[in-house]
Amino acid sequence: MFVVIVLGSVGLFVIDADSTTPDPAAFDDTVQDGLTFEAELALGDDVELPRMQVFYSQYQYVVGYYGVETFVEAQRQPEHEQRFGYPQTTYVTDYSDTSVELTDEGYPTTEAQPGWTDAEAAWFVVGSDAETPAGETVVPFADQNEATSFANEYGGSVHDWESVLEVEFEHDDATVARDRIDDRQQLADERIETADPLTDRPTSLTVGEDTETVQEALEEAPDNTTIVIPEGTYEETLEIERPVTLAGNGNVTLRGDGNGSVVTVTADRVAIEGVDIDGVGNVTRGGDELPVDIDDEEWDAAFVQNYAGTDAGVAAYTADELLVQDVDIDTPASGIIAYDSTDAVVRNVTVFGPDDPTNGLAGVLAFQSSAVVENSTIHGTPNGVYLYRSPTTVVRSNTLAGNQLGIHLMHTDDTLLADNELRDQHNTGLYIMTGPERNAVVGNSFHDAPVGLNVGGTNTYVADNFVEGAEIGMRIGTTSSIYEGNVIAGNDMGVRVTATLPTNQVTGNDFVGNDEHAIAGTGSLRIWSDGNTGNYWQGGAGVADGNRSDRSYTPTNPIDSQLHVTDGTPTLVRAPALKALAGLEGSVPGMRTGSIVDQAPACEPTNPERLEGTEWDAHAWPCYETTRTTND
Repeated sequence: MFVVIVLGSVGLFVIDADSTTPDPAAFDDTVQDGLTFEAELALGDDVELPRMQVFYSQYQYVVGYYGVETFVEAQRQPEHEQRFGYPQTTYVTDYSDTSVELTDEGYPTTEAQPGWTDAEAAWFVVGSDAETPAGETVVPFADQNEATSFANEYGGSVHDWESVLEVEFEHDDATVARDRIDDRQQLADERIETADPLTDRPTSLTVGEDTETVQEALEEAPDNTTIVIPEGTYEETLEIERPVTLAGNGNVTLRGDGNGSVVTVTADRVAIEGVDIDGVGNVTRGGDELPVDIDDEEWDAAFVQNYAGTDAGVAAYTADELLVQDVDIDTPASGIIAYDSTDAVVRNVTVFGPDDPTNGLAGVLAFQSSAVVENSTIHGTPNGVYLYRSPTTVVRSNTLAGNQLGIHLMHTDDTLLADNELRDQHNTGLYIMTGPERNAVVGNSFHDAPVGLNVGGTNTYVADNFVEGAEIGMRIGTTSSIYEGNVIAGNDMGVRVTATLPTNQVTGNDFVGNDEHAIAGTGSLRIWSDGNTGNYWQGGAGVADGNRSDRSYTPTNPIDSQLHVTDGTPTLVRAPALKALAGLEGSVPGMRTGSIVDQAPACEPTNPERLEGTEWDAHAWPCYETTRTTND
């Protein structure tokens, strides 16, 4: 019989194997799906979103879904039943006798706390005005008459359970992040195209000829003109309050006095190019010292003050279409901050952080600001590029080295992180946290960090990345995400799975030269194959059956996990006992906990072009290889 356990700080409700019809669980004790952390924090106290909880036959925890539609779409996914088993007991929110109404956003509010009712006996209003932060939602009732009354007031039609299971719902999944990659690249190009004319504005003033100081020029220059700064060092702190371009001509340094940001921007369409910046302060300003108002009632108000108020080389506040390019910044705090500044562009920028990368904050911080950060180099900051509530940002073709975290996302959806090189981070190359949605991580290379990628969120797309030299190459904390085309090579541990829900699609990846290829924490069977498509596992070679092996591979199995570091592997993998054990891995519930199974492992690397020229290429033995030495 299972018992209640605690995972991290969350008490998960564990199914009693001897129970036939369990009582509803406390929703906070379920493994939840369907709502981002930020969306949950932003809901009012009186909002009661529709929820569902499911007790599965082969999954030891109760799964809590925000929205019946979330469950309906989830149970249609390939291998869902193989991973979870079948639903034994299902409960849904019961809005009967709660005086349910909808807010202007469509969120349900109630006067009384909703209870739970059996989903199979409930009635459901589909297609009404009711919504969750994720979109349309189904509203359940135990009483058919109340369901009809709700539909009469808010639209929609009343369904029973069987007909709800047949409804098609609009649902964004990880394929959306994949399909939007070209659109995100084009969006970045459009932002740059919009910013480029800022560098062609006519010259109105030259510092030293028309004014004595840069600040005087900023105060006198007409809008939409360029101020030229001749070669030299200018010991000033600047405030830019109108749309102008500040352009260095030669070796130009703007030097602050070590107290505050060197350049503060509070106007739209400002450009800063061709200068070096140093003399940045190292103080975090309170809200009353910032040139913007911060709503103290917002759930993240303290966070905003602490992070958006840090000193920086360039600090922009509500400054849309900012352009910073060909700028070098030496800072003990932050390099560039864009706060509430839509469509910022940072190009060809170099930021040097403090000697100790645990000091300061970020090389580039986009805070509630969509942006493009490209072709830039950031050294020695706590966060190389830090995105906070900055959806649709594109970070591409940058070099990040020696930071604590290379790229760091919080509460940020729909970004593209592409073709960046991240080396020698002190903690993690890429850290996506706080449960965001639809981010794409594509074509990056990660080298020599304790953790290469620590990926969280939902519907994330992680593809074509190269990860080597890490203690943990990739930590997977996502749900309903796609991992494909990645090469995980030469790490102490290739992949560590921390997500409890086994809903990720992991195929077409190559695991080579890792001490351990993959391990998984608590949870049910993770199936890392789709039909005839699996992953390549060095050492998992069997007899070739087309382009796949004739036996499954389980990196979490004590025997399979050692095949790539054991002599005699070609003979061992043909042993009848080992083949029988491989078959059991995918069928016996007792062997599922903490397991990963690839039912169609590839015979050769699926991404040979990424391995070619690396030291790991020689380790990628195909199925038909029969001789080798352990340390080749």
